[in-house]
Amino acid sequence: MRSIRAAAVGAVTMSLALAASACGGGSSTGGGSNDSPKTLTYWASNQGASVEIDKKVLQPELDKFEKQTGIKVKLEVVPWNDLLNRILTATTSGQGPDVLNIGNTWSASLQATGALLPWDAKNFAKIGGKDRFVDSALGSTGAPGKDPAAVPLYSMAYGLYYNKKIFADAGIAKPPATWAELIADGKKIQAKGKQVIGAEGSSLNENVHHVFVFAKQHGADFFTSDGKPDFTSDGVVAAVKQYVDLMAKDKVIPAGNAEYAQNQSVSDFAKGKTAMLLWQTASANLKSQGMSQDAYGVAPVPVQSGTPGTGTQVNSMVAGVNVAVFKNTHNLDGATRFVKFLTSDDEQKILNKAFSSIPPVKTAQSDPAFNTPDNAVLKNTLATSAAALPQVPSESQFETTVGTAVKELFADAAAGRAVTTDSVKAKLLKAQQQMPAK
Repeated sequence: MRSIRAAAVGAVTMSLALAASACGGGSSTGGGSNDSPKTLTYWASNQGASVEIDKKVLQPELDKFEKQTGIKVKLEVVPWNDLLNRILTATTSGQGPDVLNIGNTWSASLQATGALLPWDAKNFAKIGGKDRFVDSALGSTGAPGKDPAAVPLYSMAYGLYYNKKIFADAGIAKPPATWAELIADGKKIQAKGKQVIGAEGSSLNENVHHVFVFAKQHGADFFTSDGKPDFTSDGVVAAVKQYVDLMAKDKVIPAGNAEYAQNQSVSDFAKGKTAMLLWQTASANLKSQGMSQDAYGVAPVPVQSGTPGTGTQVNSMVAGVNVAVFKNTHNLDGATRFVKFLTSDDEQKILNKAFSSIPPVKTAQSDPAFNTPDNAVLKNTLATSAAALPQVPSESQFETTVGTAVKELFADAAAGRAVTTDSVKAKLLKAQQQMPAK
């Protein structure tokens, strides 16, 4: 859902966002009010270490598109903590952009508003066809059985980043493959005076991403097969407790990380303060903070036992960013031409290389830039052991309510308050009660 999501998603409930339609909102030159066929407005999500870095990456490509087509693209890079609220406001006000990025986990929620252009066979044909895209990325473009609400743009998976020197100094020969091994390695790392692993304890979306994976590893899901929330099953409760216990019981996540929500855990890893990091395609972010690629390795995220795979061996959500078109654009032809441009082989290579993500376009993935050892781990994860977050209309509310529950549990752990099965279940029950009625 995030890029590298350079800031935590300020996910808000759909009802609050709809009520706030008079606040903020999209550009008055985009969406329904743009009557110039030579102009498009584009809201891009913040993929790199800063908004300014994204502008430097994107503007030359937008200039290239203008030279090819005569269509000028007005760019706004929107931080992740503002993006969902901005989009939801635009769906009700009609004052949105023509083209926009969305976190792929929001696809079904935004699809339910009816504001986004459906990508049926006819529209996909305009950009080269649906079969250009990898299946895992298409699985996070909207509700099952409906035409996608967006097109895959950047694909990502979680990996376990580890500091080679800290591991060597602690006498650890290889990265942990299971959570038990990670905890045992953590004791050796702490004995050498280093912190073990970082987390963004106050980031709602990061919390949801991780507990979703833990739930899969416990054979549980947050929603029933008919889309109803099921946050208090034994498997889900055990999963959330195991994740929070990395701080509360196992002490491998520093207590101060309970307040992190702005990529501080990435900075700590880049500066050599922590030995490990769970993150989505982090190499560009680490490089921008001065960390040499030789200083770290990337391994699959741990599982309970054995090796990553399907079912209870899932070790990542299908992460990524999609590109969508507002249905009320007055420049549909230009918007679809721009989506075709962004998803062309050449642009996929340029943009995904710049943001250290993986192209969701099959032919672009074959470029040598995406065949490094680090990328091999992430590509294999996407292909064999990643699962899409629930593609249900209430997904954004799920991120808000469950993400908040985990944030509050981390706060309890940091304050020394007991995190028990009962306290976890109580937080998740409260989260479930805040979900909209089906």
